[in-house]
Formats: sequence, C-alpha cells, structure tokens
Amino acid sequence: MSTMTPFHSLAQEARQQMDSKLADRMVENIYRQAELIAQETVHVDSQKGRKWDRWVDDLLTSRWLGYPIMLGVLSVIFWLTIEGANVPSAIIADGLFWGQDRLSALFLAAGSPAWLHGFLVEGVYRSLAWVVSVMLPPMAIFFPLFTMLEDLGYLPRVAFNLDRLFRLAGAHGKQALTMSMGFGCNAAGVVACRIIDSPREKLIAALTNNFVPCNGRFPTLIAIASILTGGFLGVTWGTGMAAPVVSSLVVGGVAVTLFVSWALSKTLLKGQPSSFTLEMPPLRRPQISRIIVTSIFDRTLFVLWRAVIVAAPAGGIIWLLANISIGEQSILAVMAGYLHPLGVALGMDGYILLAFILGLPANEIVLPILIMSYLAGGSLIELDSIEELAQLFTSHGWTWLTAVNVMLFSLLHFPCGTTLLTMRKETGTWRWPILSAVMNTVLAGVVCFIVAQGAYFLNLV
Repeated sequence: MSTMTPFHSLAQEARQQMDSKLADRMVENIYRQAELIAQETVHVDSQKGRKWDRWVDDLLTSRWLGYPIMLGVLSVIFWLTIEGANVPSAIIADGLFWGQDRLSALFLAAGSPAWLHGFLVEGVYRSLAWVVSVMLPPMAIFFPLFTMLEDLGYLPRVAFNLDRLFRLAGAHGKQALTMSMGFGCNAAGVVACRIIDSPREKLIAALTNNFVPCNGRFPTLIAIASILTGGFLGVTWGTGMAAPVVSSLVVGGVAVTLFVSWALSKTLLKGQPSSFTLEMPPLRRPQISRIIVTSIFDRTLFVLWRAVIVAAPAGGIIWLLANISIGEQSILAVMAGYLHPLGVALGMDGYILLAFILGLPANEIVLPILIMSYLAGGSLIELDSIEELAQLFTSHGWTWLTAVNVMLFSLLHFPCGTTLLTMRKETGTWRWPILSAVMNTVLAGVVCFIVAQGAYFLNLV
C-alpha cells in the first residue's frame, strides 16, 4: 500500500491551486479579448439610451451597496407578503370553517358515529382548512413577487454578489443559484445542483440547500414572527417588525449555508473550488403572463396541492393519535411526554418536537400538527387570526424564547421527506440524505440548546 508523503501532499495542493488560478486567468483573458474585439467591430448608435442598465448593474452588484439592497428587497417582499395575507387569510378561514360547521351538521343529521365525524371533519377536513387558509394567501403574494425578481433578471445579480463568498467557503459559485431555487422548494434546489459539474461541489450544494427556508416553511416563520413581534409574548416591537425578523432568518440561513459549506470542504469533501463564469442576462421588463403562469400555476397551486395531499392523511392520523388513549392519556400526549424534557432543554416543549417529527412528509403541515396537538380535546375553535393563534400558544406556556427557537429549529432542522427522496435519487445512495438529516438536526439542536440555556442562565424568561 502506497502512502503520500507531506511533500507530495503539499505539491498536489499547490498544483490544484495553480490549476484553479490558471483557469480563472484564461477565462478572464478570453473575456478581455472578446471585449477588445467588440469595441473595434461593434458600433452602437444609441449609446446614451443604454447607460441606465450599466448604472443599475453597478448599483446592484456594488461591493458596498449590493448586500444592503438585496436585504432591503427581501424585507419589502416579506412585508408585502405578511401585511397583504392577513385579510384574505381570515376570509378564506371563515369560509372553510363555515363549511366545517355545515359538514358537522350533515354528519349529525345522518346519525354517523362520533369517531367517523371526528376523523373526517375534525381531523382530515380541519387540517386541510388550516393549510389552505394559512398557506394560500402568503404564497399567492410571495411567489408572484419572487417570480417578478426572477423575470427582471435580478436573481443572477444576487448570485454574482454571493459568488465570492461561496468561493471563499470552498464551494462552487453556482451554488448561489441552487440556493435561490431552494427558496421555492428545497427538493427543486437539490435537482438544480445538476448545473454544477464537480461531484464534490455538487454534494456540498445538495447537503446545504435545506438551510434556506422553502415555501413550506415561510408560512410558519411568518405566523410565528407576527406573534413574536405583535406584543403577545412580552415583546413589543410592533407587527411591522415581523418582516425584518423573517429577513434576518433568511440571512442567517445563508450564513449557515456558507459556514457548513466551508466545514464540509475542509473535512468530508476536501478540495479546491473550481472556476465559475457567470454571464448575467440583461435587465428586462417582466412579462405579466409568464409571472402569472409560473407563480400561480407552476408554484403556488403545485405546492398547495402537495401540502393538501400530505395534510389530509396526516390530519386523520393526528386525530387518531389524539383520541386513542393509553390509560388516561392519548397516544399523542404520551409521545409528547417522552419528548418534553428534551423540548424544554431546547427552549420548546414535547408537542413542538413531535410536530416537527410527524411533519417529516412536508414542512407545510408542522404548524397544523402542532395546533391539532394543542387542541387534542376536540373543541372546534376557529383559528382564523394571528390573535387566536397567539392565545392558543400562550395558553400552552409559550414565551419569546419558544417562538425564537421554533423559528430557529424550523430553519435548521432535517429536510422534508420529498427533499430526502430527491437527494437519494440524485446521489444514488442513502448515505448523503442520512448525513444531511443527521447533520441538520444536530446543528438545529445545538443552536437551540445554546440559545435556551443562555436565556435560562441570564434569567431572560
């Protein structure tokens, strides 16, 4: 068996660095030569008319202004989503829960067994009503706005800004593009990793894609951020601060992505980042028809349908767990009781941890599962506003620490079942999906533990 001497190891590392620098210089020289040829052969008559796009590009990709602009745009999108979703969400909830009352009356008139009414109406239908009323309005606002940025050509500018950071983290610059796809769906983000040629850097991108919140987690983050800042948990920042809180979580997710990418590139997936040339498309007017089709039909309705087909059976199962007893306690309460000490150590409770575990099929149903768990008594409370949701949570002992750590855990915890299956298909083995699930969950637990124990030690709760 041959062994590599330290000298050979250093020589190989130096050769890799030289190859990477040489490739960068070659690409740079090609573009410089192309620019010189274009200047000599191409004549633009209306030079003045095109100065605006260069000025905008210089502004959006500025080393000093690019990041603040990016954060500001993100905050505006979240603010519009949060503020705009309140009224339609309440209207949809009123209609759907009115339908629940009519279904209950129909089952009562038909003389159906109580368990059948409970399973189908309080379990399946109620879960569907919550998913639709809470998820549809934010997605119907967020996705068109996000698609408009994509159609404008702004997302490649975001990738350009983040390219240098990903290279410093030992990852590929194109990971910024796959990460952007993850905001829509982490499974789609994993599939998008195909654009990266290097197998090592492709794995890094796939393993870290879940650290940016997908559309399935945004409704949960938005709802809890609204509760946290709305004065219900002792924090009096004002409801207008919910958007900056969610934006800060997104920025935190990007920071974690960079950190974990760097850690993986120095340990399990060692190597030098390969060269990356990004050609930015011109800024253009958004196409309204494309925005409507892509955001509403390809994204909003697709994601909502996926949530519905998962939430329906999950709602029935949760109702069974909540209404089948072992001794004097329901199965749900027994499971949550076992998890409660760990939940308290992480600044949460057993029901919250159980909701995340049972929500493995899809992130969209974590919050409905938690609500159904808290309402295990079977009462027909209509949670059609943030105020009623906040009252439910505070009645179960929620504090500002609970809200903060639920958002942190939601941001960092294991990928959903769809993403794990997609990762298995893309990598051809279960090794990497299992590593992703374990790595993310351990990281989420450590972060929540540190925040919780710090708050307990300083008597902040």
